[in-house]
Amino acid sequence: MSRSTIQVPFGAVYFRKSNPPKEDWERDYGVAGEDGLNIFRHWFMWGSIETAPGVYDWDDYDRQMDLAAKNGIKTIIAELIHAVPDWAVYEFKHARQLNADGQPLPSIMGVSSATGGFANNGGGAGALSLNCPEVKQAAGRFLTALATRYRDHPSILGYDVWNECNYSPEVDYGEYSKTAFRDWLKAKYSSLKTLGEAWHRYSYAAWEHIEPPIQMGPYPQCIDWLQFKRDNYYCQMQWRIDTIRAVDSKNMIAAHGVSGAIPNMAAHGSDDWLAASKVETYGFTWVPARKGNEPWKNWYGVDLTRAASRGKPFWHAERQGGPLWLQPQVPGRDKEDGRVADADDVRIWSLISFAGGARGVLNLRWRPLLDGALFGAFGSYGMDGSRTPRSEMASSLAKWANQPAQAALFEAKPVRGEIGILVVPEAQEFDYLLNHNGQNKTYAAAMWGAYRGFFDNGVQPDWVHIDDIDGYDTLYFPYPIMFTSEQAKRLTAWVEKGGTLISEGCPGYFGDRGTVGTVQPNMGLDQVFGAREEEVEFMPDIGDRIHFKLDGKKVDGGGYLQSYSLQSGTARGAYDDGRLAIVENRFGKGRTLLVGTNPSVAYFNHSGADNRRFYADLFAWTGKQQHARASNAALQARIHQGEGGTFVWLVNPTRQVQKTELTLAPDFGSAKPSEVLWPVQHAVPSGGSFEVPARDALIFRIA
Repeated sequence: MSRSTIQVPFGAVYFRKSNPPKEDWERDYGVAGEDGLNIFRHWFMWGSIETAPGVYDWDDYDRQMDLAAKNGIKTIIAELIHAVPDWAVYEFKHARQLNADGQPLPSIMGVSSATGGFANNGGGAGALSLNCPEVKQAAGRFLTALATRYRDHPSILGYDVWNECNYSPEVDYGEYSKTAFRDWLKAKYSSLKTLGEAWHRYSYAAWEHIEPPIQMGPYPQCIDWLQFKRDNYYCQMQWRIDTIRAVDSKNMIAAHGVSGAIPNMAAHGSDDWLAASKVETYGFTWVPARKGNEPWKNWYGVDLTRAASRGKPFWHAERQGGPLWLQPQVPGRDKEDGRVADADDVRIWSLISFAGGARGVLNLRWRPLLDGALFGAFGSYGMDGSRTPRSEMASSLAKWANQPAQAALFEAKPVRGEIGILVVPEAQEFDYLLNHNGQNKTYAAAMWGAYRGFFDNGVQPDWVHIDDIDGYDTLYFPYPIMFTSEQAKRLTAWVEKGGTLISEGCPGYFGDRGTVGTVQPNMGLDQVFGAREEEVEFMPDIGDRIHFKLDGKKVDGGGYLQSYSLQSGTARGAYDDGRLAIVENRFGKGRTLLVGTNPSVAYFNHSGADNRRFYADLFAWTGKQQHARASNAALQARIHQGEGGTFVWLVNPTRQVQKTELTLAPDFGSAKPSEVLWPVQHAVPSGGSFEVPARDALIFRIA
């Protein structure tokens, strides 16, 4: 882990001002140290520390830092300038962030802290706008005082500079944000005439006439507004980092998101790639009680964060360790669906994160909160701080992971996946705007459906940002409805040099600024795919009626439908009504397969056997081999490599013991184990058959 002597950070979020009770702190730290936990994160909330302008109450936080040093525990300081002092809300009421309807954000109680000063927005300074110079100056003074006080403390490991990187889609329409938006537009367009032509608004006489769009739809001004908000809030993230770095150049800078890039990069600014680019160690919150406990979802969370981290160390920054009551995500779901966590859940969730490449785990509570709507939630330890079977499991994992014998295992990294799922932020932005007033969420269904299609066939699908395609030779592009001409050129060049591209229908249908191309596929991609559009149907609400065949095998479509006439390509499949659905083509040194609808959406919605087979057939068409092929589809296998050897993680998320045969690709040699690292004292399997305990993993070094 960056800037750390800890082999594997394993711990929890502990102090959130009123919780846990002060009289228990010393005992809790002693228990944590005895149990092998080596890292705590605390919420250093601006509103709980600067009690009046320039007046700081550090007493509780000093005590946390000192207890950590005493018990051999390192500290991550989570700076929370979005928990704003009440005096600042009053003094800077002119700088309140405004919703689209003009209503200012109120200062409310925090759900995860039960203290005041929060707002329903994770960006800026809570209810206040950091675009206001006075607010920025006041928040900067606090950050400077914070870093100055603790930069040399023996327990400090670093700072978490943005908790769950995201912001509300409804903000910020205040005057300070409007001014920042106009400045952003000036830098992009230079003149009002250029902007007017791009926006199709021809009568702006002054920059001050420009207002952020209230009517969200598929228009250039709305695309710019989404991109401005992303740039604005992430520039504020960089400002936080720079402010801390001005007084502390030696301790780690970290942040964590919610693995939200696929559903919420456009609306909520959950750009995990951008966030990770700014810090040394990135992380993610993933809570099955909120997300669902299906295996693919837990793997998605870690796989997305690994991709976004681009080789940097990352950790599971907030992992569930206990139950969740009375929250809107849980009614009607079975208690085994993450709602009532047990020791086996703690084990499998931690091991999936490690198998996906995370190199640290923090529970999002050491012990549950006693106040507020999240009372009793998530803690591995009891309400009174007592040990539980869940905490004992966490302790055993922490101690095991930090043994010297596991050093080589945790230095190794997951190998690159056999296929990449292409992520183009502009496609998500346009889907969000196109469906803003409707109920269709086609983008997320397509992305997750494609991921599941390969995952359920034992293939490791990596999430690949459009900027990172040169690292892969095979890509699947779900729901590719909109991207820019520059991105089209990059993709064309990638195929021409030898890339293999499988694309769903309507690739680049909308081009620069959301304009429809008069020739489809757009932006010269008709040559890449060897076909041209014959007909198109945009009816995602009845997309489940789309069906086609690939080489005579039935497949369900979804989302949109595009049919083709051949140019240089070869027909591979047709819709049920006979129209051409699938075209294979060679372009330069590469090749393409264009599938005119969204089978990914159908698979996400229904998990049908036909579509599962379809994704297996697509993988076979690429000519690639699985890194690790388990004969039992209930298990997931991942390979990690490092200087200390090659390791296989064979994961069983089910509630039954599972047996399997395992075959590795020739690049990795034989699947014969030379040493079992987990479960502890597990016999080395022989004879080519492997048995994995329920909700557990088998981890071994291969000979």
